Amino acid sequence: MQSDRFFESTRGKILAALRGSRGTAFELAERFGVSANAVRQQLLILERDGLVDGHSVRRGKTKPTIEYTLTVKAEEYFPQHYDRMLNAVLREIRAAGGEPAVRAVFDAIGKRSATKLRDKVGTLEPDERVAGLAAVLRERGVAVDYNLVDGGYVLHEHNCPYSKTVAENPELCSVIHTMIDEVLPGDTRQVESLATGGTECRFEIKAT
Repeated sequence: MQSDRFFESTRGKILAALRGSRGTAFELAERFGVSANAVRQQLLILERDGLVDGHSVRRGKTKPTIEYTLTVKAEEYFPQHYDRMLNAVLREIRAAGGEPAVRAVFDAIGKRSATKLRDKVGTLEPDERVAGLAAVLRERGVAVDYNLVDGGYVLHEHNCPYSKTVAENPELCSVIHTMIDEVLPGDTRQVESLATGGTECRFEIKAT
């Protein structure tokens, strides 16, 4: 974790702004009242240090632009006290009830999260349900986007706020699977995972 002084710098402000979100050099420059070139210089350093990734995207009919998101490594710059406590609690649960007890905890969390989301978006069209799911994930600190592919959807998670917990308790990943399965129509397949060394968590959702 970095000191408060770091987050008062332009580089630190960029990291904080990109947590759970994404943005271009121009958008960040407008936010902080500095030039886009000044922001680009900081982004180059952050990218060199493995803290941000740049992705070429096209917004509407405009020319492609570079959007930046945080990497897993960047999450270490933020307070991480919760993961130690959560891991300790899960160890106790595992010691008392074994793996089934841990799975039951995350099954319950996933179903409860899915129920809340379904109450909000369950009657909406599929694309609006995907948007609703993405919004919930962003509220939880996940940098996420999605796109339409061959009548289905591809959901991209570019970071994991729970990476240190997932490393010890991979059952946590079942929460997002439950939310997708119960809220979005179609068959879902996860084709890449940050937990296994991938560059993102990518879910392909085939519409039915």
